[in-house]
Amino acid sequence: MSEHEQDGQEREFDLRWADDAEHKEPSARARMLAARWKHNPPGPVPFRPDPDHRSSGRRSRSSWISTAVVFGCVAAVIVLLGYIDFRAP
Repeated sequence: MSEHEQDGQEREFDLRWADDAEHKEPSARARMLAARWKHNPPGPVPFRPDPDHRSSGRRSRSSWISTAVVFGCVAAVIVLLGYIDFRAP
């Protein structure tokens, strides 16, 4: 067995050994949040906000208006590129 194959098998063993470990140390972010929440736990947060609640307080645009704006921008870019190509010698 060559040295390269042996290194590959040792590495595979190390990864399998690490994955099968009973205890895995938490990440730095998890430790930081656990320490912060120990003295000041977060409040409950709903999975989804109420449908009547809107943060901006104005009506949202309907989907056809957004679609029209996108198509208008695409058409403007196509016209601009055609004009540039037409003007080129």
